[in-house]
Amino acid sequence: MVKICILDYGSGNIRSVYNVIRHLQFDVVVSNNAKEIKNSSHVILPGVGAFPSAMKKIENNIPLDCLENEILDKGKPFLGICVGMQVLADFGNEHESCKGLGWIGGSVNKLSVGSFPLPHIGWNDISIIKQSQIFNGLKDYRDFYYVHSYAFNVKDKNHVLAHTEYGSNFTSIVCKDNIYGFQFHPEKSQRAGQLLLKNFIKLYEKE
Repeated sequence: MVKICILDYGSGNIRSVYNVIRHLQFDVVVSNNAKEIKNSSHVILPGVGAFPSAMKKIENNIPLDCLENEILDKGKPFLGICVGMQVLADFGNEHESCKGLGWIGGSVNKLSVGSFPLPHIGWNDISIIKQSQIFNGLKDYRDFYYVHSYAFNVKDKNHVLAHTEYGSNFTSIVCKDNIYGFQFHPEKSQRAGQLLLKNFIKLYEKE
């Protein structure tokens, strides 16, 4: 039975993620309680703001031992959104060098955009470079909403499912086993975003 836990660590866009999951008619709770994390079938980590401040809030508010046991040891499906994806890296270089969760090898660095403005704000499409069931039914719905100035430079390119071009190519969807990350905001990406969220949940749906 599906029960989604959205991790509550002080991120500003938790309510919008909660609302879209409710709209998709899944059971969802917002919590940083170890019991709720253990009782969930899926875990989502939203994110806005800078890498160092996000990591500080995560370390101060999330029971990381419990979370890592559920995700890394038990294989519970996990989705990181925007900065929630970036903190999966070994470390980030936003304002200062900062250690990440280290769940997917790589680093977070400033976007190389040439003459394009930063931050990268607005709609942009994805290029699928590795097929996955998470793309089921996507077809022409490939435009997603972005707000960011930094991107995840993934060490093992086999973990990259899609990239996006904005001055240069950057990773927009990452996956390692049961751990997924979206650089864009699916909760603000209308039909395409809702479809990806639904696919992520249904990949691991249990009766």
